[in-house]
Amino acid sequence: MREAKLWEALGGGKVQCRLCNHFCRIDDGERGRCGVRENQAGTLLTLVYDRVAAANLDPVEKKPLYHFLPGTQTFSFGTPGCNFSCSFCQNASLSQPPRAGGRIAGHPATPESLLAAALECGAASISYTYSEPTVFFELVQDTAQLAHEKGLKNILVSNGFMSRLCLDELAGLVDAANIDLKAFTEEFYRERCGGKLAPVLENLSRIRALGWWLEVTTLLIPGLNDSDGELRDIAGFIARELGPDTPWHVSRFHPQYRLQDLPPTPLASLERAAAAGSAAGLRYVYVGNVPGNDHGHTFCPSCGQVVIRRLGFAVTALEVKDGRCARCGEVIAGVGLG
Repeated sequence: MREAKLWEALGGGKVQCRLCNHFCRIDDGERGRCGVRENQAGTLLTLVYDRVAAANLDPVEKKPLYHFLPGTQTFSFGTPGCNFSCSFCQNASLSQPPRAGGRIAGHPATPESLLAAALECGAASISYTYSEPTVFFELVQDTAQLAHEKGLKNILVSNGFMSRLCLDELAGLVDAANIDLKAFTEEFYRERCGGKLAPVLENLSRIRALGWWLEVTTLLIPGLNDSDGELRDIAGFIARELGPDTPWHVSRFHPQYRLQDLPPTPLASLERAAAAGSAAGLRYVYVGNVPGNDHGHTFCPSCGQVVIRRLGFAVTALEVKDGRCARCGEVIAGVGLG
């Protein structure tokens, strides 16, 4: 344990965490909603600065990032804890136990040891992922600083609910992000995630202004966030506020955690979402969790040529030269595309 950052004393032994948009007011001996920040005698501590519960070498496409250093490997890690309580969480065994007061699992780690592991395996970047990186902000910040010093890029895979203060603290350290835009109604965020939509939308716009490479993911859940109107709203927001070059990943839902009674997302719903993205003017729309579909490739928005061909998470062909379509010369948006 070590003292957390981004908090303030309120008097009487109570503190307020300033890390995310819950702005938890925490009594002595209690934890915030994430379950990994604890008030001890008027000082807010992070319980996960040295606790890594998952670490792997992944294709960067698995984050998913399709327009950022394609074909490279990223060293990915995460700690326990999350500031959301999504009923459909795909990593519930990692993210949710601390919220219920459970044991803080994981193995000892330091920013130095994590950087060393990334360098040893030849990664081009480090990804802060698996759970919610906002809740292990201090570890992200220190590791990201070391990574930049050694020439590695930093990637944030997040629900986008961090505070403005947290986002600004990471401004010069993060190079790319994939942010979940889980739905487009406050009701969904309140009832299904234990959060709010408005701060996520604000942060998405702020991330674009910061200059990070940004991609957006929506897990399409049957009957909950897949109506034609909601798909139009999400696609329209991305095109209008984030720009038509922002890739949108529409991902297939599989029964998870507390939503075991729903079926997987029908392919027809994913196709509707892809069509909504195209109708809104988005140039790069992808369908995830459906192996073998054509929506996993990157097409030139001008001539229609496949410029990045993928098989699963593997890049099998890259027809981009100096960031342009090798066939017609159209600029293909992204970073490190050849």
